[in-house]
Amino acid sequence: MSALALDRPEHDGVLRRLSDVLFRHPRFFLLLLLAPPLLWLGIVYVGSLLALLIQSFFSIDEFSGLVRREFTLKTYAELLQQANLDIIIRTVLMASAVTIAAAIIAFPIAYYAARYARGRWKALFYLAVMLPLWSSYLVRVYAWKLILAKEGILTWFVDKLHLTWLLDAVLALPVIGGPSLSISYIGTFLVFVYVWLPFMILPTQAALERVPRSLTDASADLGARPFKTFRFVILPLALPGIVAGSIFTFSLTMGDYIIPQIVGSSRFFIGQAVYSHQGTAGNIPLAAAFTVVPIVIMGFYLWMARRMGAFNAL
Repeated sequence: MSALALDRPEHDGVLRRLSDVLFRHPRFFLLLLLAPPLLWLGIVYVGSLLALLIQSFFSIDEFSGLVRREFTLKTYAELLQQANLDIIIRTVLMASAVTIAAAIIAFPIAYYAARYARGRWKALFYLAVMLPLWSSYLVRVYAWKLILAKEGILTWFVDKLHLTWLLDAVLALPVIGGPSLSISYIGTFLVFVYVWLPFMILPTQAALERVPRSLTDASADLGARPFKTFRFVILPLALPGIVAGSIFTFSLTMGDYIIPQIVGSSRFFIGQAVYSHQGTAGNIPLAAAFTVVPIVIMGFYLWMARRMGAFNAL
């Protein structure tokens, strides 16, 4: 007991000296706090990206099927073949369409929540937006596959409205149509929009919350009509939030391979191509080259978003 009593003042003195050092050197204290997450980010995330980049400059031996660890641009030449370019273009077009649709749907919802919802109604808004995210991702996707199936509830509802002819006409459209909504690009698009919509609503709503009411009141006092106020006051100030949301919807759509695998046609997207080449085909260099494509696209996209001030709305 006496030994503990003697050690405690010395222990307290060490802690006091350590706290004095950290207080006098705040940058050193900040470095200690950031060191673990930075090491994790640098080793696990950046390290894996560098490993992918290095692998993309290797190639597959045509006779043995083994990876040749020699620097070459052969894999990127293979990536630029027409079939692979079609996969890249298809993915970028789908990601762009999903992002635009999500922004159009999310804006009025976010505007109502930011400008009119108060108290209990705002809590219900957050609950409604976040509730789908509480269920399993796979459960939601498979549920939509059943909804969009030829014998699903959506087809039944269209039949009750005597609009089967309209659904058949939509499914007969070239490229985007198919045997049913669950086996078409239309179905893939609908599921993508549903799954990623919350990631567009929340940043947009946060940006609209920061629009001062005094600006819209001043615009009305100066004689501007509601559309003009929206066009020149509200939309420019909310645009960073929309761009911030589009970062999520665009990048998540580009990298997803589960939704196109479950709902959609047999044509590949980038995520499916990476999974197929890395797993079934065993062509790791080509899979790595495919992963470089969304990284480059998102790097350019993030650079543009930063110039538009999107990160201020996150």
